[in-house]
Amino acid sequence: MQGRMTIAAALRAVATAFAAVALCWSAAAPAAEPIKLGFSMALTGGVALAGKQVLAALQIWRDDVNEKGGLLGRPVELVFYDDQSNPSNVPPIYTKLIEIDKVDLVIGPYATNMVAPAIPVVMSHNMTTVGIQANAANSEFHYNRYFSILGAGPEPQKAFSTGFFELAMSHKEDLHTIALIGADAEFSQNALQGARENLKTYPFKPVFDRNYPPTTTDYAPIVRAVQAANPDIVYVAAYPPDSVGIIRAANEIGLVPKLFGGTFIGLLVTQLQEQLGPLMNGLITTAGTPPSLMRKFPGGTQLQSRYQALAATQGLDPLGYNYPPAGYASAQVLAAGVEGAKSLDQDKIAAYIRGHTISTVLGDITFGKDGEWAKTRFYFAQFQHVASGDLDQFRDAVHEPVLWPPEFKTGELIYPYGAARK
Repeated sequence: MQGRMTIAAALRAVATAFAAVALCWSAAAPAAEPIKLGFSMALTGGVALAGKQVLAALQIWRDDVNEKGGLLGRPVELVFYDDQSNPSNVPPIYTKLIEIDKVDLVIGPYATNMVAPAIPVVMSHNMTTVGIQANAANSEFHYNRYFSILGAGPEPQKAFSTGFFELAMSHKEDLHTIALIGADAEFSQNALQGARENLKTYPFKPVFDRNYPPTTTDYAPIVRAVQAANPDIVYVAAYPPDSVGIIRAANEIGLVPKLFGGTFIGLLVTQLQEQLGPLMNGLITTAGTPPSLMRKFPGGTQLQSRYQALAATQGLDPLGYNYPPAGYASAQVLAAGVEGAKSLDQDKIAAYIRGHTISTVLGDITFGKDGEWAKTRFYFAQFQHVASGDLDQFRDAVHEPVLWPPEFKTGELIYPYGAARK
């Protein structure tokens, strides 16, 4: 009996040893290497209010995709650096991402001024990328592995003024002259060039057309010069800092044309809407994706809910109606290319994106020439009856009704601009 117990004990000891070895082997087995997604983002500087929202959306997307098993069965890791809203910082960052960090994929950056200098670096390394809200950034390069998350469509430069001029046409008998102003920087110049092209087919005569340096801080002289030209219409192409500066200067000086607006990118940021309050009344500008439309797109409502909860803890734009959907959709497009190609081969990823309609939180997107959207999906809205900077005024966009295109119209134009300011 004693011998049998000894043998049984020995067998148990052997089994225990095998289990321990197996457990150690399992613990030491390497997990799947992460797929590294690299980008620069404006986390400080002039467009940081938007850039931080885009980053938050990319982080939400990363968590979503990893919860579902990652890409190609591998987890996704974000590798990013602050470009400080400075275009000159972008090329070395993307060079480092690709050559030193050895990222598998690149995306972004955010904004035309930063996307344009990233493209030559991406091209030289034959990478596929998705630019985030960049206006015609690929119009000079024609790089076939670039794709844009901006609903400007096949004529991206013109898209930033077409709706504005269409609204002006409803009062064409009263509107004859126009002033054009914008920063001497990539985004504003693309928008202004599109406006000039559009004016060849609209009956409005330019009486003022001027750029200002991106470093401008005093906009009063520019606004006074516009006022001296006495135009019926004022069209502005401005990023966040100059959006605020021009609007404040116009109100201080008393610039009251019959129609005022254009593409005030700063007015897509809720914090700046809160700062300006009633100073925005009457302005017509490009709008993001209206909340009513986001509710129609798959995942749109969930993204907004998750972003707003995150924003409350990080001090970000509290609503995030404009930039988070673009950031999330950009990652969805790139991910669709990877999963569709079943590969990290850059040619195969780009080919899949070019050849398929991609479902995103911004709706279904099909890409055309230069990676722009095959069909325009752009909105113009007017600020109306804003009484203060109270956040609740901006939650449902009732004070920013969409005026164009007609099929998405949610309100009526208040004309002239002076009447809307009251």
